[in-house]
Amino acid sequence: MLPGPSELIVILLIVVIIFGAKRIPEIMGGLGKGIRSFKKAMDTDEPTSEPTTPAGNQTGQQKPQEPQKPASST
Repeated sequence: MLPGPSELIVILLIVVIIFGAKRIPEIMGGLGKGIRSFKKAMDTDEPTSEPTTPAGNQTGQQKPQEPQKPASST
């Protein structure tokens, strides 16, 4: 169920009060850049999850990987 026109006006007023009228174009510009960047990354054909051999390690032996630290939840 989508919000009606009156609900959208109330939401818009709350956003203007919270962020101010001068910051809204800046926020929307950043959001647009993020969406374009995401779409560009989705359109690339290069797989990024393939394991690669480090340039200095040509013998075929792999270095042990450092354990990943768990993300802190705040």
